[in-house]
Parts: sequence; C-alpha cells; structure tokens
Amino acid sequence: MVAVPTVTGNIDSADLGRVLAHEHVFVLGEEYRQNYQGDWDEDAKVAEAVDELGALPGLGIDTILDPTVLGLGRYLPRVQRVAEQIDLNIVVATGLYTYNEIPFQFHYSGPGLLFDVPEPLTELFLKDLTEGIADTGVRAAFLKCAIEEQGLTPGVERVMRAVGQASASSGAPITVHTNPHTGSGLVAQRVLAEEGADLGKVVIGHCGDTTDVDYLTQVADAGSYLGMDRFGLDVLLPFEDRVATVLELLRRGYGERMVLAHDAACFIDWFDPEAKRQTVPRWNFRHISEDVIPALLEGGASEQDIETMLVTNPRAYFEK
Repeated sequence: MVAVPTVTGNIDSADLGRVLAHEHVFVLGEEYRQNYQGDWDEDAKVAEAVDELGALPGLGIDTILDPTVLGLGRYLPRVQRVAEQIDLNIVVATGLYTYNEIPFQFHYSGPGLLFDVPEPLTELFLKDLTEGIADTGVRAAFLKCAIEEQGLTPGVERVMRAVGQASASSGAPITVHTNPHTGSGLVAQRVLAEEGADLGKVVIGHCGDTTDVDYLTQVADAGSYLGMDRFGLDVLLPFEDRVATVLELLRRGYGERMVLAHDAACFIDWFDPEAKRQTVPRWNFRHISEDVIPALLEGGASEQDIETMLVTNPRAYFEK
C-alpha cells in the first residue's frame, strides 16, 4: 500500500476502489477561452461537472485518473472546485501533451541548446510530483506524454524522455497517449525504457482503438498495461469490436494487463458540444457501468475479471 495524492488529499492505494484509468474533467485551452470564448460561464460549467462526476459513485466508480497536462489546458483551481463537492477521488497528472513540437517556452533552454541547462521539463515534472502543482497544494500522482500518427518527432521524443527520466527518478507511473494503428506503443516502450522507466508502471493508452490482438499482446508481454480506455468513441472503433477485443484478451490470459476508461470529459473545447453528443452519444462517464460491464459479463467475462481491470490493476499501477 502507498499514499496516492488526489485533488483533495492523499488516500491509501487500497482505498482507490473501482478506477476509470483515463478520464478528463476539463479539456479547455485557457488562452483560447480568455480571448474567444465569450459565452463561458465558470459557475455553470463547474456545476455541470459536479452533477456528471457526482453520479459516478452511484454507478460503482470510486476514482478517476485525469491525465490533463500542459497542452490540454490543465487548470487545477477549477478541478478543485469540482472535487470539493463530490464523493469521487480525482487523481491528476503532470507531463506535456503534443503530437509535434514542444511549446516555445522550452525551445531554447535545455541540454545542448542556446541556454545549456539540465532538462527543464524533467525538473518541472518532478516539482509537480513532489511539491505540488503551482500554488494549489495538489501533487500529481502520475506522468503523461503522447505519440501520435506523426511518430517520434524531436518534440515528442524530448517530452517522452523527460517523462521517462522523471518516472525513473520518482517512481511515478506513466500514461502514454498512443495510436495503436502505427504501433507507437512499442516505440514509447523503447524510449521510456532507455530512460530507466519501469514498463510495468506504464499504461499504453488507447489500445482499445484496435482489434489487432497480436500487437496488443506484444505490448502487454513487454510488461505494460493496455489502456482499453476509449469506450464510447464508437466512431473510432465500434462498441461491439471494443468489447470483443477485451474478451479475446481475457480469453488469452491478459486480464491482469488491462485497465478501462472512456477518455471522456465534462467539457472539451475541441468539438461543438451538441455535435459531439449527436456523433458519439455514449461517450460519457456512465457508459462502462451501464453498457460495457453488462456486455463483458454476457460475453463470458467473470465478475473477478471486472474487478481485476477496475480495481486490482489500477492499484498495482501505483504500488509497483
């Protein structure tokens, strides 16, 4: 058992309960919001998030892991307002989300650059993990980076190596946004391992977007967790295929290597809210409890399989 920081304070890893391993409270570009989103109502959006997330304990969910980091609009005071009003553990991350370049704040400072200093990304990530994020008093509990169809660009690689270094130094686990259709989970595993990260403390995210079980077992055999974490995004892979893939992995004995989630958000400014609801009506935090678990059980999964993916594996992610 270990102490896991949440937005409202530390809890014992044994008390995480049922965990959705990849969800977002808000994905909201603050610079864009302040300049162009004139209809933003802070109190209303917080209240909507309280209603949506506050319903999860009644659906059997105790904790969400929120990998909203720099590049996705992380703003902890807003999340704190939500967390203080609900009986749900919210665990937050540090890291940087990019598919291409890093922000300009890091272009000229770092090893071998114009201002030749130790990697500032690693130092910032470690500060979030050990001291807290900004002046909120909230410590990050895990790390986040991304690699998409563009592959291992110089910016993506620099972030990934900094995440690996911070994990190796602190012992904090990692979640990686990947594109399974390009095999990028294997690339992420190689780079993170080169920096000393323990692949047994890594979730390779968005593995649920493919039915390529041979690729998925290769990732799992290297020691990492498979993020079957986009339930509800049926435009990327239909519900039936997502369920069938989890069932096949269970049949092959990989239950201890999977975690579940939706990658949903209370608010995301990437899409028009009404268009999003029409296009992906099941992309919400209730879908796993209401639809996915019943479908898995009907397909042959056991109650123990569900507990392993929702309880045992997320707990082990922090305890290893």
